[in-house]
Amino acid sequence: MKARFKDQINLASKLTFSKVINSWKLLASYYLSKLLKKPVQWGFPASISFEPTTSCNLRCPECPSGLRAFTRPRGMLENKFFEKTIVQLKNELHYLTFYFQGEPYLNPAFLDMVKFAHKNKIYSATSTNGHYLNKEIAQKTIDSGLDRLIISIDGTTQETYESYRVGGKLEKALEGARNVIKAKKENNTSKPFVIFQFLVVSHNEHQIEDVLKLGKEIGVDEVRLKTAQVYDYENGNELIPSIDKYSRYYQKKDGTWGVKNKMINSCWRMWQGCVITWDGGIVPCCFDKDATHQLGQLAESDFKSIWKGQKYQGFRQSILKSRSEIEICKNCTEGTKVWGEKSST
Repeated sequence: MKARFKDQINLASKLTFSKVINSWKLLASYYLSKLLKKPVQWGFPASISFEPTTSCNLRCPECPSGLRAFTRPRGMLENKFFEKTIVQLKNELHYLTFYFQGEPYLNPAFLDMVKFAHKNKIYSATSTNGHYLNKEIAQKTIDSGLDRLIISIDGTTQETYESYRVGGKLEKALEGARNVIKAKKENNTSKPFVIFQFLVVSHNEHQIEDVLKLGKEIGVDEVRLKTAQVYDYENGNELIPSIDKYSRYYQKKDGTWGVKNKMINSCWRMWQGCVITWDGGIVPCCFDKDATHQLGQLAESDFKSIWKGQKYQGFRQSILKSRSEIEICKNCTEGTKVWGEKSST
């Protein structure tokens, strides 16, 4: 509780007058757009996800990176896109996620980018499988100023863990977590806020209590239980857990499966943030894993022009008109959540 409070204070400390005004512009734009059924956009992103790389050392079954199944180009994020965008948005941008697909620590320049975000007073977070957090990298992570570190721990035994984190070593991930916790203590700092993220699926749901205990033993700041997105769910999927609370899907009377979240014609994400791929492509959200709805390219135009451009506004209009017709939205259980509201899952 104390660690979470410090994290929230740290997040709030990144706010400035211009960021608060921008957030109000975003909220007003979103609700006015819903009312008018026409896209209005007065602000710029309060949060952005940058993709450090598409590469990964693991082969998780519901991940395009793990499956090596991308149809888009693969590679490493370069500073030319990253720093230019941060400089352009630093007065509005509050929260920066270094993750989309792939393992961030495989990009040699990753922690330098974190340092740049920290220098510009932007809260930064990343998600990792923890395999590269040796003592040296753990210390460099502390030094970078990273604010939040999510480590995926999807099982408390090697057998369970590797059934999803294919090719992974549970002890390696736990060792990485221990290295970061130790480095935090040695440097007398509360950052980064360390989270164990447990993706609840059928084969690990029996270990929920175990992972809560494990997180306490290791000394992480929080254990987060996350629902899993699966690609083929209509006829059921072996990964869907039996505990309804942790499932994004429900079984219909005819035996087929559907997404729990009610599909409405609006999406807060389209107004407050976006995802930028390693090669500078702007995509609407993290559900567009293969960047099929690219709304602009930083190699061709500056971010702000893309954000308020005709193509982006056209996509927002399609959301307001009929979100159910957009492929990436069909398996989405989020999108309608606004700051302060509870997610449907």
